[in-house]
Amino acid sequence: MSAIDAASVLPEGHGGTPRWLRSMAYWSYQYKRTWLGSVTTSFLYPVLYLAAMGIGLGSLINTHSHSVGGVPYLDFLAPGLLAATTMQVGSNESMYPVMGAIKWLRTYFAMLATPLTVLDVLLGHMAWIAVRLSTVSVIYLGIMAAFGTVHSGLALLAVPTAVVSGLAFATPIAAFAATQKNDTGFATLYRFGLIPLFLFSGTFFPISQLPGWLQALARATPLLPRGGALPGARARPRAGVARAQASLTERF
Repeated sequence: MSAIDAASVLPEGHGGTPRWLRSMAYWSYQYKRTWLGSVTTSFLYPVLYLAAMGIGLGSLINTHSHSVGGVPYLDFLAPGLLAATTMQVGSNESMYPVMGAIKWLRTYFAMLATPLTVLDVLLGHMAWIAVRLSTVSVIYLGIMAAFGTVHSGLALLAVPTAVVSGLAFATPIAAFAATQKNDTGFATLYRFGLIPLFLFSGTFFPISQLPGWLQALARATPLLPRGGALPGARARPRAGVARAQASLTERF
């Protein structure tokens, strides 16, 4: 009987604990040894971007235009940078870690030698990415508050919105990473996917400044620096999980 067949008849775990939590526990344990490397992304980048772009460039924009979209430029910029940061974190956490777990470290194979199924392995990894996104979003929101860009308690809703947006990137990219034989495709994805999204999805200027066809393209992406497109983001992670599961199942 294979590991996957055995998992289908074995109980979920001690006390009915879902098996995917074991996969998530692995990634959290590994992060305990590497967390220092994420300090730059979690703390330094928000401060540098908000200081340089929001205060430095923003002071020039506010002097000449007085506001962007009816608010000071720093207030306009901060939510977009939060969304862009979760895009980058979600993408990074689902590229090399997924490829490494299949090709180099073979972590997924070790997990599948236990009663865990492919879905357990995938959900555990995606759950850990959601935890990372939540942590980064909370830290970023705190830095936004320190810069004076949080004016209402409703700003707390930015955290789950940013997490969902990050997962909308992480799940399909995990499916993509599971099909790659080397990391060449990651550079292409960054160059022609993530960087253009970062620049042209309304983070630094209103998308109304773009040509009409680019505006439609920007609204269709899961990078959501403004709250109006939230319903569209909610549907994306589920579809991405299905694609990732199918890709991983084919590999194993």
